[in-house]
Amino acid sequence: MGFKHFTRSAEQLIPDARYGSKVVSKFINCLMWDGKKSTASRVFYDAMEIVAKKVTDAPPLEIFETAVNRVKPNIQVRSRRVGGSNYQVPMAVNKKRQQSLAIRWMIDAVRAQSGKASSHFLAKEIMDAYRGEGTAMNTRENVHRMADANKAFSHFAW
Repeated sequence: MGFKHFTRSAEQLIPDARYGSKVVSKFINCLMWDGKKSTASRVFYDAMEIVAKKVTDAPPLEIFETAVNRVKPNIQVRSRRVGGSNYQVPMAVNKKRQQSLAIRWMIDAVRAQSGKASSHFLAKEIMDAYRGEGTAMNTRENVHRMADANKAFSHFAW
């Protein structure tokens, strides 16, 4: 009999302390590096304070959730091998993967930049995504453009 390792699944995700949101908790967990959750939390909450100062027409949590929802892709291409050839087949993305991709793209956009504190870059990326701009939105548009260009192979989706 071996040691059973306990991991938390998405259903067991505990909402964050400040906003009571599971999306925020998931974002902080994805932002975390080397198990340093307190550092990831500080970066996220500092970014939300910057967003709150710069955008006063809506609460920061609403801005964050709108930003994540705008970055979510509806369709993506997946490689499918048919008759000895590989085709990029456009397929719909399920809800869980949409959220995971949106969070990953936003965090990748923040990590690609250097110079200032990460919280400044994260706040900028959240505000850009809220307005429909920024690196994460460009990634989403590229994925949609790729799916649109390969729609001739959509009959291979099964």
